[in-house]
Amino acid sequence: MNTITPIINSLADTDAYKLHMQQAVYHQYPDAQVVAEFRCRDGEDLRPYQGEIEAHIHALGDLRFTEKELNFLAGFSHFSSDYLDFLKDFRLQPDMVEFSIIDGRLNIHIRGRWLDVILWEIPILAIVSEVRNRNRFSTIDISQALPALEKKVELVKHFAKQNDMAQFSFIDFGTRRRFSYQVQDFVIAYFKQHLPEHFVGTSNYHFAQKYNLSPVGTQAHEWFQAHQQLGGPLEQSQTAALESWYSEYKGALGIALTDCITMDAFLRDFDFELAERFQGLRHDSGDPFIWGEKAIAHYLALGINPQQKQLVFSDGLNLSKAIELHQHFRGRIQTSFGIGTNLTCDIPAVKPMNIVLKLIECNGKPVAKISDTKGKSMTVDSQYIAQLRQAFQLESYAS
Repeated sequence: MNTITPIINSLADTDAYKLHMQQAVYHQYPDAQVVAEFRCRDGEDLRPYQGEIEAHIHALGDLRFTEKELNFLAGFSHFSSDYLDFLKDFRLQPDMVEFSIIDGRLNIHIRGRWLDVILWEIPILAIVSEVRNRNRFSTIDISQALPALEKKVELVKHFAKQNDMAQFSFIDFGTRRRFSYQVQDFVIAYFKQHLPEHFVGTSNYHFAQKYNLSPVGTQAHEWFQAHQQLGGPLEQSQTAALESWYSEYKGALGIALTDCITMDAFLRDFDFELAERFQGLRHDSGDPFIWGEKAIAHYLALGINPQQKQLVFSDGLNLSKAIELHQHFRGRIQTSFGIGTNLTCDIPAVKPMNIVLKLIECNGKPVAKISDTKGKSMTVDSQYIAQLRQAFQLESYAS
């Protein structure tokens, strides 16, 4: 049997919001059953890499959280001792991952308890991305990421000389579609050294520990999707998701994702009490300027000072766009920017993949996401989309 050098060597090499959601699931929905599905949105043929991908996924079953990692997590007050005890024995179960070829494309499903499925997303996406990149761009090395990094640092410093950039901050959100672990590691180290006043964190707990950075993240679309089938009327599922999150964290980790059922539908549910409780909002689809203006107008209509709230932008950003958004909203509301692929896979001649892994079922029933951006919605049941549209009063949506 051929041996491999694993791509993923730590269960902490994952996005922070996965652990944050897993803790909430552990306390509130330990028996919920889900199905998650991988999709390559740009249709790239990944079949030649299936064997290599499977080998790396199988290797994940050998990982455990180390004592050092658990001690690091214990330093954050939002983690409870019983959840950390659960993590001591947690392991990913490779037999939950199913591979098939459908319509000539590699298909991956993960089935089981939400509590177990939830930590599969990030390592699977990182493995698929790195395996594909190794095969397609075998001559690329870390040094070829350096020119783009130098330009990014120069860009920020140039703007800082001419504009008020004291409050400008950005965060690494690049684990899922990174070129490789080594490139993400190099990028984070570079920004920490050259832009320490602006580069303030990472969504990855492993790198947060390695580089003494703030781990950043709250919840993902799956939190809202699952609540569509966790009891209660469908039209109240978004409110239920927000209330469940608040009951878990009591105001900590208080940035709410807004686009599982479009921004407009979210704001109809985001009443004064919820807007007061949550620290701010995260953008992940649709025009970010329009979205930000809607958020500010909503806070003002509720009688809440927007300057006390925060907007986190995280949809396909690069540093130029982040600076533009910062300048546009400066002085009106706090802003922060989570930048992913354009940090960790910005290499000449390399086209990053557009890959996702989302929930499609919860407790045996369909769930869906209706995005503000065409092509980012996700479902396997068109009839269920019609139910969502009716429940949330959506006359149209971007499919």
